[in-house]
Amino acid sequence: MTYSDAIKNGFRLVNKNWQLVLIQFGMMLVNCIGFFVFVGIPLAVAFVIFGLDLTEMTELKNLLGTMKDATEIITKYLGLIIVLVVSFVVYLLVAASVGLYVFGGSAGIIGRAVRDSADRFNMNTFFSEGRRLFWSLAGFTAIIGIIFLGVAFVIGVFAGGIGVIISIAKGYETTLAVVLGIFLSLLLFCIVLALIISSIALALYGTAAIVLKGTGPWQATRDTIKYLYRSPAALWLYCLAFGGYILATFLLVLLGAPFSLIPIIGAIIAIPYQIFSYAVQSYLGLVIVAVIFIYYFSTEVKPSEMPDEGTEPVSGNSTPLSDTSQNQVSEPETPLR
Repeated sequence: MTYSDAIKNGFRLVNKNWQLVLIQFGMMLVNCIGFFVFVGIPLAVAFVIFGLDLTEMTELKNLLGTMKDATEIITKYLGLIIVLVVSFVVYLLVAASVGLYVFGGSAGIIGRAVRDSADRFNMNTFFSEGRRLFWSLAGFTAIIGIIFLGVAFVIGVFAGGIGVIISIAKGYETTLAVVLGIFLSLLLFCIVLALIISSIALALYGTAAIVLKGTGPWQATRDTIKYLYRSPAALWLYCLAFGGYILATFLLVLLGAPFSLIPIIGAIIAIPYQIFSYAVQSYLGLVIVAVIFIYYFSTEVKPSEMPDEGTEPVSGNSTPLSDTSQNQVSEPETPLR
C-alpha cells in the first residue's frame, strides 16, 4: 500500500465515523468539568475550612517570588497545599482513565472499520471496545511511559556531555567553543527529535497491534519494535503524518493570532475559534490513527492472514474454497462395445 492510499483511506474512514470527533469534544468538556469538580470545589472548601482569603494569596505570591522564607509558607499553608495536591492527583487519575477509555473505544471503532469497510459507528460498540481495550492499553501506556523516561534520561546524558565538551573547548579557544556549541546543539536537536518521533510511532503502531491482532501489551511492544525495524517505511509514514499535523496546528495558531489584537470583539471571537481549532486537531489526530491502522493492517496483519497455497481467497464472509484440481476424480469413461 502506498502512502497516498493510506492517507486517503484514513480520511474516508474518519469521515464515515465522524461521531468520534464529537466524542473527543465531549471528553474535553468532561475534563473541564472534572477539573472544576475535583480541584476547584475542594480548593474553595479549603479556603473556608482553613480561614483563608484572597488577600493572603497576594501575600503568598510575593513571598514565593522572593523565596526568603519557604518554610514559613509551607507551614502556614500546609493544609491548602495538601488539599490542592490530593485533588490534582485525583483529577489526573480520573482524566487519564476517561481519556484512555475514550481512546480505546475510538481505536476499537477504527480497527473494526479497517477490517470491514462496511462497519459504521455504533455507541454500544464504542463502549464495548472501550471496556475490551482499557486494561491492555493501560498496561501498554505504562510500558511507553517507562520508554519515555529512558528517552529523557538519554537526552539528559547527551545534554550533559555536550555541556562538558563545550566547557573544555572554552579553555582552548572561544571560536572553537562557539562552533562546537552550534554543531552539538543541532546534533542534540536531531537526536531528541528522532527519539521522540520513534517513541510516539512505537506507541501508535503498538496500539494498532493490540487492536488489530489482539496481542498483550508486552508482546505488542516487542512485535512493534521488530516491525519498525523491518519496515522503516512505516516510520516514514508516521513522520509524514506527524509533519502534516504540526503544519496544520501552526496554521491554526497563526490564523488565531490576530484575534488577540482586537480589544473586545477579538476575545469574543477567540472562544468559538478555539473550539473550532480543537475540533480540527481532534479530527486530524483521528485521521493519523486511522492512517497508521490501515498501513499496519495492510503490511503486517493482512499478509499473515493470507490463506496458504492451494486456497483461493474470496471476499466477504464466505469460506475460502480449497483448490481441488489435483484431487478431482474424473468420471469413468463408458467402455466401448
